[in-house]
Amino acid sequence: MGDPMGKHIGVSVVLIFLLFFLPWLWGEPSQAAPAEPPDLPEDAQDPPPDQTPPPDPPDPPAASIDEKTSLNVLVEGTLQSMDMGTYLLGVVRAEMPASFEAEALKAQAVAARTYTLYKMANGGAPSHPEADACDDITCCQAYKTYASAAAGWGDEAAAYEAKVRAAVEATDGRCILYEGRPVLAVFHSSSAGATQDASDVWSASLPYLRSVETPEDEAAVPGYRSTAVFQAARLKELLQAALPEAALGGSPSNWFTNIRQQPNGTVTALTVGGVEVGGNQLRTILDLRSACFTMAFDGDQVTFSVTGYGHGVGMSQYGANVLAQGGMTYDEILRWYYTGAEVGPYERP
Repeated sequence: MGDPMGKHIGVSVVLIFLLFFLPWLWGEPSQAAPAEPPDLPEDAQDPPPDQTPPPDPPDPPAASIDEKTSLNVLVEGTLQSMDMGTYLLGVVRAEMPASFEAEALKAQAVAARTYTLYKMANGGAPSHPEADACDDITCCQAYKTYASAAAGWGDEAAAYEAKVRAAVEATDGRCILYEGRPVLAVFHSSSAGATQDASDVWSASLPYLRSVETPEDEAAVPGYRSTAVFQAARLKELLQAALPEAALGGSPSNWFTNIRQQPNGTVTALTVGGVEVGGNQLRTILDLRSACFTMAFDGDQVTFSVTGYGHGVGMSQYGANVLAQGGMTYDEILRWYYTGAEVGPYERP
């Protein structure tokens, strides 16, 4: 008989063998390797903590040149303090139609700024020593508040105000300069094809105020051609009040002699009753629209036929608009009208 204990031991050995070695014979099932994380776009990764301190807040914008220039301005008899930019808004509103081209409006803003700085540097106006400027066009420049301008602009008020403001801001601090200093930047509404030399209108001759050709759109200029009719008695009254030495006897056709005119018809000088008179002086005496005129006599009636509007010196505003329509920039327009001048930034010393 066999040994029962030995049989049990043999069976146990076989079971242990099967338990431990059979898996090895068939190969142990593999363990799935941990999946590699998918590649993520850079902006999907968690950024590292930001160790950079927050930037300092930006500095406030520096004041513009116009903001740094303060003026005292007489507006409707009341003295007001304002900066140059505010003043120029009022001047451009009043002096040039806001419907004009943007470059023409910029040219107007620069001319008005330059004119103001020139007057401030040369003692201002004797009629108002307490003020740097006023709203009287016979003394300084015209000026309108927004409310006043808007009343005339109607439905275009917001758009026109934006154009004027853009013209002033785009030219901040820029002036017409001759030898580094602001010029006497006079301007006028329209000319008869050419501006006037300052020496033909006033006593002073200035190198940058020379006669130049100017394009004028006759159809666009209100009152480009006008007439003024006088009876002999009224004409004599006006002339003798201004020229007491003038001998004004007989027919009015004999009062005016030695008439000197430029090629465009502008009267530079003439003799009135034996007294030498400038064409612009006669224009002022008779309140004519310009010194470009002819006279016609019919008995006791004298008719002046006038072309253009203004003294004719410096920039023609309607001419500037025509140049802007033709593609000129504001600085090119200003160099056209102010001979030998440059346009650049300027701050009062």
